[in-house]
Amino acid sequence: MKNIAVIGAGTMGNGIAHTFAQSGFKVKLIDLSESNLKRGIDTISKNLDRQVAKDLISETDKENTLSNISTFTDINQGVEFANLVVEAATENIELKLKIFKQLDEACPENTILATNTSSISITQIAAVTKRPQLVIGMHFMNPVPIMKLVEIIRGYNTTNEVTETIMELSKTLGKIPVEVNDYPGFVANRILMPMINESIETLYNGVAGVTEIDTVMKLGMAHPMGPLQLADFIGLDVCLSILNVMYEGFKNPKYAPCPLLVNMVRAGKYGVKSGEGFYDYSESRKAEKVAKQFS
Repeated sequence: MKNIAVIGAGTMGNGIAHTFAQSGFKVKLIDLSESNLKRGIDTISKNLDRQVAKDLISETDKENTLSNISTFTDINQGVEFANLVVEAATENIELKLKIFKQLDEACPENTILATNTSSISITQIAAVTKRPQLVIGMHFMNPVPIMKLVEIIRGYNTTNEVTETIMELSKTLGKIPVEVNDYPGFVANRILMPMINESIETLYNGVAGVTEIDTVMKLGMAHPMGPLQLADFIGLDVCLSILNVMYEGFKNPKYAPCPLLVNMVRAGKYGVKSGEGFYDYSESRKAEKVAKQFS
């Protein structure tokens, strides 16, 4: 398995492409937008520069990594010879189903189809293909080149052979794969998102301020990042999407998103990527200044 296709050149997609390419795989990075592809390659190059500056890799390693990546705006061309496709598009069920239908038609019949979804049912995605046994979840953590964990989610029909192949493949990337079953939110977000949502509820109810909530969790629970800062980093729109998937999947009110989170997303306050969430990122991408609304 040497030919990898990655769908989506955003934060997760370019990180996944970077990781595979640095491990010697030939990667085809696919996005409908040329500008997204350019930004993705620029991000990969900057991240490689940081690795060079820290003496983690050599300049030659950087050049080899970049040479392993080619870009495509046409999915059919990009996946023509792929052994594995990793979909890393927006966390939107309709979009993912559309992509997987297209992948199923365009890919060789033995190509494994993986999704980087952080919450959506692998079984549901697999059901729109004629190869549900070859569909699996590969939930990488952000930032992909740094974070070691990969949640490997097997759908209802995913075979043992495919699961074992992807587990071993993840290890060759220097990752630590953990196999989990297909339920809304899997393990990582089933535990993380209720904590983030409860943190937002705590702010919403006036129990404490943004900095105070994050400080309690960092100093009291040894978290490297407070839950509100982490929500900004993930993207409040992504957090809302995941909570909605879990709420719909379990029909349990404990997963219902806080009204404050809903309103912030409606107002376009997504966190780091929009410049404002619980913190103000207009001057720095670090969570140093609480957003005016909460200060």
